Parts: sequence; structure tokens; C-alpha cells
Amino acid sequence: MAVKLIKNGLLVDGNGGEPVKDQIVVVDGAKIVYTGSESGYQTTGQEEVIDAQGGTILPGLIDTHVHMMMEYMPVSKRLETPFSFMYYQAAEYLKNTLEAGITSVRDALGTDLGVKKAVEDGLISGPRLQLSINALTITGGHGDGYTVSGNVLDLLPNGYPGMPSGLCDGVEEVRKKTREMLRAGAEVIKVHATGGVLSATDHPEFTQFSQEELEVIVQEGKYRKGVKVMAHAQGAEGIKNAVRAGIHSIEHGIFIDDEAIELMLENGTYLVPTLLAPVAVLETAKEVGMPDSAVEKSKEVIEAHRQSFTKAYKAGVKIAMGTDAGVMKHGTNLRELGLMADAGMSPMETIVASTKTAAECMGWESKLGTIEHGKLADIVIVKGNPLEDIYSLADNDNIQVVLKDGKVEKNLL
Repeated sequence: MAVKLIKNGLLVDGNGGEPVKDQIVVVDGAKIVYTGSESGYQTTGQEEVIDAQGGTILPGLIDTHVHMMMEYMPVSKRLETPFSFMYYQAAEYLKNTLEAGITSVRDALGTDLGVKKAVEDGLISGPRLQLSINALTITGGHGDGYTVSGNVLDLLPNGYPGMPSGLCDGVEEVRKKTREMLRAGAEVIKVHATGGVLSATDHPEFTQFSQEELEVIVQEGKYRKGVKVMAHAQGAEGIKNAVRAGIHSIEHGIFIDDEAIELMLENGTYLVPTLLAPVAVLETAKEVGMPDSAVEKSKEVIEAHRQSFTKAYKAGVKIAMGTDAGVMKHGTNLRELGLMADAGMSPMETIVASTKTAAECMGWESKLGTIEHGKLADIVIVKGNPLEDIYSLADNDNIQVVLKDGKVEKNLL
């Protein structure tokens, strides 16, 4: 792989400092070997030059909450789709995500180890994956596909090889299910600590799992060299239970209260807000056959969600970008930055949340999240200056070049 030299762009390195003009980034193989002024680097004449054409050079962006094996579809379509077809669909979702400038993701349930291996081995194109395999949920809770008709219809198939069912009740069942997820390749454990918008038999404010059950999940993760736990947690009591149990990140956080914020600050807990999720439910409800219950709950939570985000942000809670992609179309992820900006963040802060802080949330800060010497060469070049128009990142045509591990995955220049 030839040495690549990126020039003629505004450098936003992910650390949150002032953007710098007239800088170059040099990539050798999979790593960044130089950033700085062009005069400070001795060229050989053999470099492959990538001209940013006055655009902005960013670190590869990171989405810490996605579902790569799904895009929500009507029940009738799910019932008539063969099981293995979802893998071919996922290949397209992964490609769309990467071409949107997302070079790493944390999958919040539904993607098995084979998909990660296919990406790593180069069989398919996609972002770097951190897997949770499947989410732990209580009987009758968010993630239990039981419907009011008495039939069971899960959003994604589970219980097949490599994808254990996540249903569990009581400390010992919870312990065993956590171990099953770890055995299946989970790099982070996902738990549903409250009800949710898309589930038919609960509500976002319903609390799921006892304090003791949540603590057991965290304990089992620690036994495996510090595997972290991410909690779908929307109601205030469920959020507080999760934080007290030592859970690493709160997903959604729709009804955060002041006590929850204090606990998160004390424990260094991350918030992954996914502001886009309920917005997308309302936008696509008719097209994809969202249940009426999901539409009504989305209408109910959108403003509270925004207010909770703003309150947590102003208090100094660590915020990592996440979208719940799969609820909406993959490749539309960067709309989230505009929503975060609308709720109080500066454009630069939304970029840091999507790069440096997101990498820290995933435990990958030593290799990703910023453009620095020695880090992996995940780099995105975008048209114009997103600090002047953060909403421009939502247009994939503005994502001009995507490098992952030093390999050009997209080039519109």
C-alpha cells in the first residue's frame, strides 16, 4: 500500500481545538505517521497525493449505537423474508454506513461474530464493529417479541447458532445469559434496563431488572478483562439503577432527572442519546409499518428526550454520538449531529462526541477518535466546513473521501 499524503484541507483533528489550515496528514499502511505543516515533512515523490480541494479533514466518525442487521420493515414483509436474506441486506447497510463517513460502530444487538469476521477479512465492506450480540431483557419487557395477540414476533431472529436469546429472569438466569453472550463473542454487554418506544407491552418509563440482576451483569463483564455494559435506559429509575450497578453507558436517556445526572457525573457514565430514533419513527411510520403504539410513544417522548439531553450536556455528562440506526436507514447517521446542535451543543462539540468521546466510550481511544501520529488511519474528507454548517454532514454527497485503516473506501474527488 503506497504512502498517502492528504493536503489542501482544513484539519479538524477530533480533540476540540481550533481547526488548522494548510496541514497535511501522511498515512503509511494502516496508520497515521505524520500530521503538521507540509514544510515539516520530507516527501519522497512516491506518495499518493489526496487533494482535499479546500474541504475539511476529519477523523473517521463513530456511531456507538447501531443495529447493522436490520432496517425496520412492515410485519408482512418480515414474515415473507427468508432467514439468510438478512445477511445480504446487512452487507448493503454496512457499505452505506461506511460511505456516510462512519468508520466504526458499536452494534447494540443483532449482529453476530460471522458478520464482524466478514468485514475484518475483507469479504464485505463496512465499518469496524464492536459487538454486543444480543440484548438481555426480562419476560414481557423491551426486547420480548410477545404481542398482544399472543403471538411472538421479534424484530430480529434470535436463538440460532451464534445468536442466543436474551430473555432471562432472576439473578442466576441473568448470569448465565451474560455468559452466553460473552461465549458468542460479545465485546460489550447490552441490557434493557427499562421499557422502550418500539415494544408493544411496556413503556419507556417501566423499570426492568432488579439492582442485583444489573450488578451481576456488570460483575460478569469485569471477569472477562473488563467487558463494559451498555444499558437501554429511558425512564429515570431504570437509568439510576443502571448507573448504581456500574453500567458504563446509558443509551437514549429520555427521562433523565437531576439525581440521575449527579450519579452519572460521579461514576463517569456516558450518555448515548440517539435523538434521531424517535424522530425517525414519526417520519417513517407509514412507510415501514411502525405500530401505532410506537408512534404514540414517540410523540410523547421527543421533547422530553431533547430536554434531558440539554440538561445532561449542560451539567457536563460525557456524551458519545449514537443513533439507533436500523430504526432508521443506515447511512443517515450524521443527522444526529444536527439534532445535538439544535439541543445545545456547538458544532465542534458534536464532532468531538462523534470521534474522540465515542472512541473513549468504546475503549478504543488509544487507536481511534483523533487524527494523531500512531493512530489508525480512519480519515474522512468532507466538502466545505461543517463547523459553519453541521447539517451538511447529513448529505452523503458531501462525504467526499473515506479511509479506514488507510484504505480508500470511498472517493468522490
